[in-house]
Amino acid sequence: MNRLKVGDHLILIAGVLFMVTPVVLAFLTSTHDNIEIFRTGLQFDFGNEFVSTYERVLTKAGGFTKEVNGFVMLKNSLILGIGFAVGKIVISMLAAYAIVYFRFPLATLCFWVIFCTLLLPLEVRILPSYEIVQKLGLVNTYTGLIVPLIASATGTFYFRQFFKSVPDELLEAARIDGAGPWKFFIDILVPLSKTMIAAIFIIMFVYGWNQYLWPTLITTDEGFFTLVRGIKQILQVWIGAQIPAYNDAMALAILAMLPPVIVVIVFQSWFIKGLVESDK
Repeated sequence: MNRLKVGDHLILIAGVLFMVTPVVLAFLTSTHDNIEIFRTGLQFDFGNEFVSTYERVLTKAGGFTKEVNGFVMLKNSLILGIGFAVGKIVISMLAAYAIVYFRFPLATLCFWVIFCTLLLPLEVRILPSYEIVQKLGLVNTYTGLIVPLIASATGTFYFRQFFKSVPDELLEAARIDGAGPWKFFIDILVPLSKTMIAAIFIIMFVYGWNQYLWPTLITTDEGFFTLVRGIKQILQVWIGAQIPAYNDAMALAILAMLPPVIVVIVFQSWFIKGLVESDK
């Protein structure tokens, strides 16, 4: 038994090292000069450019307009990630609530139509989505970044399953107390759903934060660039003898990892409860 435990721990440690090593290398490399990185590649020790590199990527204005910096891109990524997650949760909860508690014709069909949209990811519908956003004048706006992405079949499915597991006695008790549909939703279902909301929020925040294709298509103004896109912009400056700022790109990559990691750590216990909890 002890040997099995040792073997399990060795496998877990190996998996952790496999996942963490690239991140550590990226961080160590970001603390070196870009010329040194260009000459020798990835660095395995701590350099002397840590403070200057991270201060530069966060505060120094750059790009073609010389008006965007790391803080601006960080703000844009936070707005996209939080708006994306909150929008998906709100839309999903309302859709699931209507399907489960309002007995209207073809409710099940409506759910499966929504669920079938999983077969149409953003990459499939990106051209019509862009055409609609462009005609509405939402290019280079936060609304254009967030709204076309927030319809969520995944969230609707999870909340539907959760609401179906809520005892009918709660609904009957709410009706006896004179609670209407909106009060039942706000005062009973939302508090019961907090762990599920946390779990969905983490998943959607990380997914929205890591979006690259849609922000690249819908934003041409550097003031709306996200961190993920900013990394790519840095590596596209190889003009003539100019060396790409590898250290800046690595630093931005590390900064881009921090908010999702913090969100997962903060909501970790709720995330696990939201996925495995069955008692209401």
